[in-house]
Amino acid sequence: MGAQTISDSDRTPQPVAQLDDERTRRILNGGIGIHVREWGDPAAPAMVLLHGLRGYSGTWRKLASALSDRWRLIAFDARGRGESDWDPERNYYTDAYLSDLEAVVDGLELDRFVLVGHSMGGTTSYCYAAKHPQRLSALVVEDITAGSSVSGAGFERIVAEMAALPTRFPDWATARAYWRKLRPGVADTAIEERLFESMRSDGSGGVVWRYDADGIAATRVDPDPARVIDLHPVISAISTPTLVIRGGRSDFCNLAKVGELEAKNSVLGHATVADASHYVHDDAPESFMRLVEGFLAGLRTGRAAAG
Repeated sequence: MGAQTISDSDRTPQPVAQLDDERTRRILNGGIGIHVREWGDPAAPAMVLLHGLRGYSGTWRKLASALSDRWRLIAFDARGRGESDWDPERNYYTDAYLSDLEAVVDGLELDRFVLVGHSMGGTTSYCYAAKHPQRLSALVVEDITAGSSVSGAGFERIVAEMAALPTRFPDWATARAYWRKLRPGVADTAIEERLFESMRSDGSGGVVWRYDADGIAATRVDPDPARVIDLHPVISAISTPTLVIRGGRSDFCNLAKVGELEAKNSVLGHATVADASHYVHDDAPESFMRLVEGFLAGLRTGRAAAG
């Protein structure tokens, strides 16, 4: 029999290139171990980064690469994802994510920091800002606002995707095609990163999720209504300067709702990246970085003038 060749579409994804200064540690929150990544000088001002529903801490490497010469950047895998422990009770609600964030920043002894959150991480960020205003110097939320997670086209899309989530793929080619269908506009390198970070071989030729797909899907598809956070009062209570960065092609973060909340709370502002989807930091990393840096620079200038 001749030698068999593996097609390019069925190749095993390769490890994502680490940044030279990437460091990892593990922080316990009760019985859940949280995997934490850091970049930059530990003595620099801190920026904590929270990923979205099916994300992972490594999604922030491009931002870390751009900012690590002047910031200490900290990201962690939410419970049930990446290298963090799965929750045996399937507690994948905002209160659990908020508790994990509190455990990480307390474990790292951060007195004051900038918080950046995407989608699900944005919900956690809003809640942390409302609860701990003295700990934050600024808040950046990517593509989520009040109502995003309970109604609208984006909400319906995500619920449908989670309800139909395959538990296993027969090979890497099928897994690769699945991600390409979900994210048709991103570069091949971004697809490969998702494959490596969120999926693994099951040892018998198939491919399965690295994260607790069943538990996370159950929480999103059939949640306990009493545990779903209404962000309207949360966002109204925020006193930390806040920038919402929207994707112009996103179906998730309603512009009218963003404007309505801004009219009620003067610390809120927003910017829209026209060519980006729900994943602004992925689709337009340079624009996202410039918006974050410009927002923070403006706050420092304003504080200096006031002082």
